Amino acid sequence: MSVTEEALGYEQARDELVDVVRRLEAGGTTLEESLALWERGEELAKVCRRWLDGARARLDAALASEQAEVAEVAEVDE
Repeated sequence: MSVTEEALGYEQARDELVDVVRRLEAGGTTLEESLALWERGEELAKVCRRWLDGARARLDAALASEQAEVAEVAEVDE
């Protein structure tokens, strides 16, 4: 992954991916251009997936922490 891709935020990668898909669906590009767009789309999809996986991990950790706190309070109240 290039430095530029590492610096892409989720929204930036998603928006560029949407543009790539629109261009592919519109057609009118050469085979070489289509392949380059497809490859860029794959890279952008990976960036988005990493962001979403990271967000899911953070959410899971927060939920687990909250559940542990609730369990501790319940034990103290007993």
